[in-house]
Amino acid sequence: MSLQYVPDLIYDAGKTEYEELVKNLSSTMKKLNRGHILEIISTDPGVKENVPSWCRMEKHIFLDRKDFGGISYYYIEKR
Repeated sequence: MSLQYVPDLIYDAGKTEYEELVKNLSSTMKKLNRGHILEIISTDPGVKENVPSWCRMEKHIFLDRKDFGGISYYYIEKR
């Protein structure tokens, strides 16, 4: 069984590398209320390991990652 998340906001990061992504994530998360879900779309393979770490550091909940070809979808719940 696969869980599906309905995002409250979608951030299409494209090829944005992790350093820039983190800056954008901080401002993007401010737009959400606690419990809302952010979907990040990224084609940078280096982001895969870093998004869960960022979530732990920022106290958000990393829900899931889904990969389709060269595109990854990340789901984060704001805390």
